[in-house]
Amino acid sequence: MPIVETEVEKPATQGAAMEITVSRQELVKELTATQSVVERKTTIPILSNFLIEAEGDRLNITATDLDQAIRTSAAVKVKKPGSCTIPARKLYDYIKLLPDGDISIKLLENHWVQIRSGRSNTKMVGMARANYPQVPEFPAVSVTSIPAVALKTLIARTIFAISNEESRYTLNGALLVLKAESIAMVATDGHRLSFVEKPGEAMEGISGEKRVLIPRKALQELQGLLSNTDVEKVEFADDEHTLFFKVGHRTLSTRRLSGQFPNYEAVMPRDNTKFAVVRSSELSSAIQRVAQFADERSGAVRLRLEGNELKISSQSTESGESEDTIDTPYSGDPIVVGFNSTYIIDFLKALGNEGEVRLEFKDSQSAGQMRPEDPDAEYRSRYVLMPMRI
Repeated sequence: MPIVETEVEKPATQGAAMEITVSRQELVKELTATQSVVERKTTIPILSNFLIEAEGDRLNITATDLDQAIRTSAAVKVKKPGSCTIPARKLYDYIKLLPDGDISIKLLENHWVQIRSGRSNTKMVGMARANYPQVPEFPAVSVTSIPAVALKTLIARTIFAISNEESRYTLNGALLVLKAESIAMVATDGHRLSFVEKPGEAMEGISGEKRVLIPRKALQELQGLLSNTDVEKVEFADDEHTLFFKVGHRTLSTRRLSGQFPNYEAVMPRDNTKFAVVRSSELSSAIQRVAQFADERSGAVRLRLEGNELKISSQSTESGESEDTIDTPYSGDPIVVGFNSTYIIDFLKALGNEGEVRLEFKDSQSAGQMRPEDPDAEYRSRYVLMPMRI
């Protein structure tokens, strides 16, 4: 269900006289933060516009695609309060080309908007404010503070494992699990599962457990917002249909994914007793080399563990064959398992290719598991991979 309500009739006079002055630098920063939500190719023309609202000493800017919305603001001099809508891409591209300094924006008749900067004078064709969809407000109750760095890390270590198949609706997002003493996130596409937890993180306002399914698109927006801020906490709230994330003075709202996320605890291997510990960077380099000669469709590589060695190999009729060997303490029974090389590389990349990683196996038909080999790590990561027949 879309996060927006149906059109609400606004008084015809609203925004009729808006006039403001704003710093070009300040405006570009906020337009950049909201740009990615704007619909490029839409059957609803108003969604290609920013909603601009001037009140007090702030300019509020809103962008929405009906599934999600970003609302941000900038400090301005308001000569006349009001609101209007302006084509988002055109405004952004134009403002970027102006020299630094003050810009004046004034609403004219018939929704035209005048933009002046130095000796530049431009008029853009806007649309009626009354037709802009209603964007839900951040709730005043049941707000939880989430550490910004933790949320950013959780997203980075799970987003790559989200399913791309639209038909698998509940797998098109990641599950955020909030507990009184920990925060975790998990994502799966049915072939692999990535789980990361930060224990010892006191979550105020959480009793028991709260599970929230966040769409991939919203996680991508959150990544963008979190990488351009130095705030320590993200304010999180939700209602029946919508999730809200307040990052500093910017708020992202998104429709929540409905449906039941798979029981990920049941998938976690319990008896993978054969294991090897290798350097992440060494494993990543070896797999990338060997994967050049893997079957193009499956990307499958073979991992063979025996006699203090991990052998990684691949072969295909089109390109040839390749093998790389990594020394690692192992004296158990030999084991050979096939995996999608891209899946392994994705996980190692999310870890920053740093430190050591433990590969855990049961047999060639059972799911393998990878995890960072660091008992004192701030985050606990587990990555489960379904084997391939090769």
